[in-house]
Amino acid sequence: MNLSEEQRAIRDVVREFAVEEIRPTAAECDADQTFPEDVWDGLADLDMTSLTVPEEYGGLDVDRLTYSVVNEEVAYGMLSVATALSVHSLATSCIAEFGDEDQKERWLPDMAEGRPVGAFALSEPQAGSNPAEMTTEAKRVERGDGHAGDEYVINGKKQWITNGERSGVVVLFAKTDREDPRSVTQFVVPKDADGLEVGKKEDKLGLRASDTTSLIFDDVRIPAENRLTEEGKGLSAAFHILTGGRIGIASQSVGLAQSALDEAVAYAQDREQFDKPIADIQTVRHKLADMKTQLEAARLLTRDAARRDDEGESVEMAASMAKYFASEAAVDVTNEAVQIHGGYGYTTDFDVERLYRDSKITTIYEGTSEIQKKVIARNLLE
Repeated sequence: MNLSEEQRAIRDVVREFAVEEIRPTAAECDADQTFPEDVWDGLADLDMTSLTVPEEYGGLDVDRLTYSVVNEEVAYGMLSVATALSVHSLATSCIAEFGDEDQKERWLPDMAEGRPVGAFALSEPQAGSNPAEMTTEAKRVERGDGHAGDEYVINGKKQWITNGERSGVVVLFAKTDREDPRSVTQFVVPKDADGLEVGKKEDKLGLRASDTTSLIFDDVRIPAENRLTEEGKGLSAAFHILTGGRIGIASQSVGLAQSALDEAVAYAQDREQFDKPIADIQTVRHKLADMKTQLEAARLLTRDAARRDDEGESVEMAASMAKYFASEAAVDVTNEAVQIHGGYGYTTDFDVERLYRDSKITTIYEGTSEIQKKVIARNLLE
């Protein structure tokens, strides 16, 4: 799918940054489980932390296809950084789309510049694929000085929160009535709010440079003006935002797969066995052909979903198809990249080992592959 001149220019700038600034830090950050804050600041300097912020608040406010391209290129450098950027963008999207003028002016200009970092708190220990089962509650109370109903007291726990420790702003989903699944509501919670505690940092298979924690809310008080949606409108808002987010995850999957394919091609041309480069062996050539075909099919599905979104079409099914196919393709392509590297691919001396571990999360977060198939079938049959 053709990109505009402006989109190609943005792609080239981000790809250069990914190759020169992000990727060289990837192995060390993965081993140390540390996030490269200097890389984040570099992305902010390029205005990439403002992708979903309207121009009047200092953002780029890019179309979905440009957003897709940026996610693909950042993931080419390191998936952990792309994930952090994607979640930050989810948070700014929520405020931009559902916030009132005061909320936008309060939060978005600084978030557009990269600080504070945004987090998106939807999942819970017992509520992942079905967020309606969440138990976190935001109870409306009197402030205590005679003014009724102007605060919310929040109690509960959120799980799998990207940017959980490093964030400064949390877009939170909680029930105003713990027993009513229809009462999910969306709030903005400052990270430094009293009673908000960061739980343990997860020790993960992949995505190890990404900051993933739980968030614990213990009588956290926020003013009523921090509510983003009307009471009971939060779940539909979350699903709306996540539909676009799934195009972002599909894009990241494509970038990760492209990185693995490039590594495999370079290795196959350099590595010799039986007195010739393994790229001359038909079995290896067929693997590379399959990898390239899967990658390009994933890219086309992803960019088609982005295009449809930009043209105002309903993209629930298209986004799920892109996310499902691209994430599974990322697992397949990185697996084959390891296989082409042979024993060396199983060591940390080569990037494909990390890419393989990172790929699996793309089939899980922002809706598992099983959930995507459920969405696709529902749209097809209903």
